[in-house]
Amino acid sequence: MAGHSHAKNIMFRKGKSDAVRSKVFSKLAREITVAAKLGVPDPSMNARLRLAVTNARQQSMPRDNIERAIKKAIGSDGENYEAIRYEGYGPGGIALIIETLTDNRNRTASNVRSTLSKNGGALGETNSVGFMFDHVGEIAYPASAGSADKVMEAAIEAGADDVESDDDGHWIYTSFEGMGEVAAGLEKALGEAESVKAIWRPQNTIAVDAEKGASVLKVIGLLEEDDDVQNVYANFEMSDADMAKLDA
Repeated sequence: MAGHSHAKNIMFRKGKSDAVRSKVFSKLAREITVAAKLGVPDPSMNARLRLAVTNARQQSMPRDNIERAIKKAIGSDGENYEAIRYEGYGPGGIALIIETLTDNRNRTASNVRSTLSKNGGALGETNSVGFMFDHVGEIAYPASAGSADKVMEAAIEAGADDVESDDDGHWIYTSFEGMGEVAAGLEKALGEAESVKAIWRPQNTIAVDAEKGASVLKVIGLLEEDDDVQNVYANFEMSDADMAKLDA
């Protein structure tokens, strides 16, 4: 098990303006609706729905929005979304995995392809970059949950595979299959997590400077603006100095 700086490892935080928060709520609601449709519309009996609802609450999504998203799955007139994963490259050959939930795969594929091609990237074939990532569980805690040593000890006890801690918080990684069990163990030791979700974690990262990093972040931002796009993962990192240049 190893500790790393999460700020250097693909996760770049953005301010939550009203517009951004509204889009986040929209994506969370779509995930809730899909989860409810794929199983029973009861979080206590549907693990995926329970996870989606928990993450929505942790993003301060109003209860009415959550209940509306679940009821939408029960209604016969709701959209039928399907999960489609796209793989491709950003500027400088940075590998990208783009997760979507869409009711029109032709529209989504066209939008993703266009965004990449117009910004120095390209859409790849299925599994063109997927082998560079591991599908794992990520459990996030705020820095206030405890010291790096305390969180590391709790993670080892819960059966996690890896931990990253920095001034912003702690991120515990586990196998996709073991995510629920590890999350339950951590909750006993550290309390409720900020988020529990499945992610695509790069096996190795490519160091980029501020200029190249800005180009990659621009592409990721444009992709995330698409209502059909749920998550974007990339295999690059920037030094603290280059991160500071972008923040300046």
